[in-house]
Amino acid sequence: MNDLPLAALRAFALAVEHGGVRAAARELGIAHSSISRHIAELEKRVGVRLIEPAGGRAALNVTPQGRALARATLDGLAGIASVVDAIGEDRDGRGVMLSTTPSFGARWLLPRLAALQAGGVEVSVLLNQGLDDLAAAGVDIAIRMGRGPWPGLECTPLMDETLFPVMSPEYYERHGRPRTPRDLKRLALLHDRDPQAAWPVWIAAYGGNGADTRTGARFASSDLVLQAAAQGLGVALARGRLAAADILAGRLMCPFGERYVAVPNAYWLVLPRRLQRRRAVLDVVERLKAEAG
Repeated sequence: MNDLPLAALRAFALAVEHGGVRAAARELGIAHSSISRHIAELEKRVGVRLIEPAGGRAALNVTPQGRALARATLDGLAGIASVVDAIGEDRDGRGVMLSTTPSFGARWLLPRLAALQAGGVEVSVLLNQGLDDLAAAGVDIAIRMGRGPWPGLECTPLMDETLFPVMSPEYYERHGRPRTPRDLKRLALLHDRDPQAAWPVWIAAYGGNGADTRTGARFASSDLVLQAAAQGLGVALARGRLAAADILAGRLMCPFGERYVAVPNAYWLVLPRRLQRRRAVLDVVERLKAEAG
């Protein structure tokens, strides 16, 4: 970090974002020659060309390496700005920063956000997967799926989970109303990258060994795999907590009845270790436990 040319990185990233040196210089309030010097410094530091020479007033001719570096820099600055804003929102003690994963945030947390904000508490939501230095990121509470606890953090089990197959009613009718695990071999399996929600977990409990778990579309999140199932693309192994709203609304159904696999302690409340906690944080923790039932 001591050797990282932060000013040069910022100047270069803005020049790429705006498509020119002059626009970046106007935003930073410095001479455009200073932007050019920053870019030259950065190219010398990394040892490759980031911008190819171009004549006249032509737009920046950014190399692939330059575009990758600019994108990483802009993403990093945006993340820092988000945390700075969140910390600023906490000035009066009513703000609580809650970190969770995108799928859990969209499907379980968001419908309960109003209940969590009772009494004037303001809950901001940060979506990420990691648990690195929550306190430094301004996070008061994190909710994570997985096999906790994690070292160096205060971890409390929040909810259990169940896994079971789901599909859309249209897919169910179109494929002859499948009713038993043996029918999986003629259905398109949809896969979640979450290892706890992998098809072999359910097949080991209920059979369906004729199904080829090596085939089928794979999705980067539980939310996406459930959306794919609701759109009739196949059968997904759902986390019950995340699929509940779609099942209640009739977008998804459970073709194999009460055949489910229990996952104890599937969700965890994770807090940075502190001697004291604000009243607003303690209130949100208690409301989360109540919503989890």
